[in-house]
Amino acid sequence: MTHSEISHHRLVAQKLYKTSSCLPQEIVKHFGAMQAQDYAMAKWAIGSRCDFSEKEIEEAINSGQIVRTHILRPTWHFVSAEDIYWMMDLSAPQVKRFTASAAKKFGYDDKKLNQTNNSIEKLLTGNNHLTRNEIMQELGITKTGSDDFLSAAIMMNAELDGLVCNGKMKGKQITYALLEERVPKPKTKLTKEEALAKLAQRYFESHGPATVSDFSWWSGFPPTICQKTVNAIELQLNHVTIDNQEYWFKKDGFDADVFRESVHFLPAFDEILISYKTREASFNTEHQSKVFTNNGIFKPIILENGKVIGIWKRTVKKDHVKIETEFFKETESSKKEILFEGIKAFETYLETKIVIG
Repeated sequence: MTHSEISHHRLVAQKLYKTSSCLPQEIVKHFGAMQAQDYAMAKWAIGSRCDFSEKEIEEAINSGQIVRTHILRPTWHFVSAEDIYWMMDLSAPQVKRFTASAAKKFGYDDKKLNQTNNSIEKLLTGNNHLTRNEIMQELGITKTGSDDFLSAAIMMNAELDGLVCNGKMKGKQITYALLEERVPKPKTKLTKEEALAKLAQRYFESHGPATVSDFSWWSGFPPTICQKTVNAIELQLNHVTIDNQEYWFKKDGFDADVFRESVHFLPAFDEILISYKTREASFNTEHQSKVFTNNGIFKPIILENGKVIGIWKRTVKKDHVKIETEFFKETESSKKEILFEGIKAFETYLETKIVIG
């Protein structure tokens, strides 16, 4: 394997070739966790890897087979119902440091946060699904500013305590529901070492070839802990050294025969980019400022044969969705027509007409 081949192998690991049929929840389980702060486009991150429509993926989320919550790092993720508890037990203590610090600025210590959790539990018991604003109104908490940092810290703390997660959509609004009413608690627990090993194996099998630094960035755990974990499971993985850097991937390797010409229109914050600390395998550094900003805002990307060749955006209209593209290099009309074949999957997923602007 050469450095230039890494992006091809990642297409296989990340199920972008769709070599097998998978349910939406199976895609999420394969990844362990999929970043999901842009809810509408995060659903497309799942849809781009399986042959299910947005409505069908929404149903998997509404039914609790896929859970949306804060986990791993202080951001939203999709997690399989089968994984939510052991993964939350593992990562919540480290993420709670961020929420505790934010809440303290508003006079909320652990005791006050626990009292607030009790109130939230009473509000949501009985499969009540309420928006954040509705919960805050019931709690008598007024907005603290345009970004409402206090209510965000309160709800994130409740998520990390395993109390709540996202509930069913209320129109276009996100709601919260009690996690245990959506996903029953398992009878057994993993040790921290077992959970770390499971998380690491899941990461390298779904994201590899990747480095320990990549896993550290994605998981939120320090490099020393990640290296120790990889050392413990190295017999369950393969690895290759490229430019003095070790890349780890699944044990049975990859079949180079599945490599093929491919174009993918992927959402902002897709795992193909966001899940690696360094991303030179996917695009030329000269285009970095167009792909993501210095403050970590990722754009929807156009991927050709594993390499980012441009960005795109969608605008939802009454009877269609308008797609606008920006290619990094001058592209002939005939080549664009070939590339635009890649957007047909998005049209099928949305079940509406796509108009390229």
